[in-house]
Amino acid sequence: MQKNILITRIFFILVFFTLLSLKNYIYLIFVIPILWIISINNAYFLTKRVLKAIIIFNLGVTLGYILMAFIKNINPWHYIIYINLKVFVLTYFVFWFFSVISPVQFMSFSKDLGYLTTITLSQIFSYKKTFEDFRLAFKSRVYKLKDKDPKFITRTFDFFLTKALKDANERTLAMKARGFFND
Repeated sequence: MQKNILITRIFFILVFFTLLSLKNYIYLIFVIPILWIISINNAYFLTKRVLKAIIIFNLGVTLGYILMAFIKNINPWHYIIYINLKVFVLTYFVFWFFSVISPVQFMSFSKDLGYLTTITLSQIFSYKKTFEDFRLAFKSRVYKLKDKDPKFITRTFDFFLTKALKDANERTLAMKARGFFND
């Protein structure tokens, strides 16, 4: 078992850095079907999930780059295609990999990294569950789009901000108690 996880870690690192080193978008286009083939049962779900995860960031970077290219009078399309494909490929690979291998198991070579991974995942799942509860509550109270209550959205945002600050303080105290900080 220990040998298999070591091979898995080496595989992840080698593939990740190989994908990272690809400098031509033609190679990246070639990699996408390979990723879809290795994740044949989840390809649609993973593609949708990756696009949802990267769309806002990539849109901001892409629009900023187009604006700067326009100001400097250069052709941005080759770089925009390249960088967006690279982000998609890397994100897809990481999502696929960690859907197959447990992140906690992957980080188990270090007690501290395993602990931090467990804390992070528990917080992510907690926030995801709370967000889903708020989303369903909002959906059940809104009959038409024009009936949206901005106060509900503001209170939800305030709740998450307050919760994040409180949780961060508690996590810091828990980490200090386990010797993560030396101050």
